Amino acid sequence: MDGPLRPGPARGVPARGGDGPGVSAVTQVRPAGRRDASLWVVRAPAPDAPPDAALLGVLDPVERRRAAALRRPADRALYVAAHGTLRRLLGDRLGLPPAEVALTRLPCPGCGGPHGRPAVAGPASDRLHFSLAHTAGLALLALAGRPVGVDVERVPGPRLAEDAARALHHAERAELARLPPGARPGAFAHCWTRKEAYGKATGEGLSGEALRGLYLGTGPRPATVPGWRVTDVEVPPGWAAACAVREESRVSGPGVPRGRRPARYASTGSRDRR
Repeated sequence: MDGPLRPGPARGVPARGGDGPGVSAVTQVRPAGRRDASLWVVRAPAPDAPPDAALLGVLDPVERRRAAALRRPADRALYVAAHGTLRRLLGDRLGLPPAEVALTRLPCPGCGGPHGRPAVAGPASDRLHFSLAHTAGLALLALAGRPVGVDVERVPGPRLAEDAARALHHAERAELARLPPGARPGAFAHCWTRKEAYGKATGEGLSGEALRGLYLGTGPRPATVPGWRVTDVEVPPGWAAACAVREESRVSGPGVPRGRRPARYASTGSRDRR
């Protein structure tokens, strides 16, 4: 039976820091391949561990300030682990030291503002795309030869899932209502991460009517979005994750679902929610 992308050991990329308590476990979801979306799962270091010094050293001043502004030690350590690992991955692809990788934001496709997708600065932005998402205890990174977006979220409690589901497509709300109460939070989380990943991949984000107008479904396989491939990513229990990549790229590997045609699809632009 088809299933989501499954993790395997990291290969060929110097994705770890040193050996201290701030080191995170980094697992590649699938081997890197030409024009494929390659994904890595980053687990948080031990609770109260300081950020990994080697990874902290490759961040730029803005990233360091953002890390320092996080109140919880675990959040700071995960931020440093995720962003430092991303820089190492990008540097490996570009042949640059991680600290010398220059990042920028593309113009928003909807309004032209400076809040579109994060990107590598310079000519490499046309051939190397990336996305990063992190939540409590876990981060997900993606590199691809085409626009890509990822999202990872903690599965919410029943009350929060019920409240947040009001923002979904009417068909998705109906699907959730037909599920047993205990299955609704997980199904909601899968649906939500699919939408977030898609919004990040397009660079427009999703909110309001755009969020309600996009149908990706709450079932075991995401619905098909014209021009895009949306897949679930297998992460540890208690989280949900998804990846969206433009159709010219392939998200492949054992157990990748083929998707299904949506009952209804409507796309409207909005600002990036990040």
